[in-house]
Amino acid sequence: MAASYNCFTFPMPLLTPNRFKGKLIIVEGIDGSGKSTQLSLLAQWLRSQGLAVAFSEWNSSPLVRETTRRGKKKQMFTPTTFSLIHATDFADRQERFILPMLKAGAIVCADRFAYTAFARDVVRGVSPRWVRNLYNFAIQPNLAFYFRVPLEVALGRILGGRDSIKYYEAGMDLNLSRRIEESFRLFQGRILEEYDAMAEEMGFHIIDATGSIEEQQLQMRQIVMQQLGEAIESGQILHKERVFRANPQAPAVL
Repeated sequence: MAASYNCFTFPMPLLTPNRFKGKLIIVEGIDGSGKSTQLSLLAQWLRSQGLAVAFSEWNSSPLVRETTRRGKKKQMFTPTTFSLIHATDFADRQERFILPMLKAGAIVCADRFAYTAFARDVVRGVSPRWVRNLYNFAIQPNLAFYFRVPLEVALGRILGGRDSIKYYEAGMDLNLSRRIEESFRLFQGRILEEYDAMAEEMGFHIIDATGSIEEQQLQMRQIVMQQLGEAIESGQILHKERVFRANPQAPAVL
């Protein structure tokens, strides 16, 4: 087993507290953990309750999407430039989308958050303290779910859903192995160790991602109601029809 790359043995910078009416729910996990499916189902369920729900995903900002695509295609990124471009993407999405929705009182569901950088970038050799300083502007989630899954299960899901594993997804830039599947196992295994090492510190709600889709979803919903039920029932969270009256500048909700 590869040695853990975790270096969080000293005080590290924290994220920025969420002081807005809205709530931030995020999911984390290695590729193939099923987190995206579960977050989508949760968002649909919350929406069915009449709540205003917005959705944001990693590496989706129009500001840097094309640059990121070209850089990946030409395999140009170093660990530091890869970290910086993802941080730029994150900052743009938070400023233009996540913050306006939280201010309006909506629930924001984010597929991956700063913790992805805390795991991936560190495995790529970037300083843990540097990465955390880079993201210290990020809003602290109200709920963070970590979908823990064995490597072989994750690999099977990925290969079952598409023809091949992506270059950076497998950590091929790190020269861990010439075989892409073996590189995936080594790279994602190290990321898994980072997630496990930070889980308690970050307050992750750990979901066994080998369970059925229904079991995982039920667990998520129960935790959401335990943690956010009072805010929802008190009317602190806006309903869909009230979002635009509260903030006409807010982006569209799901």
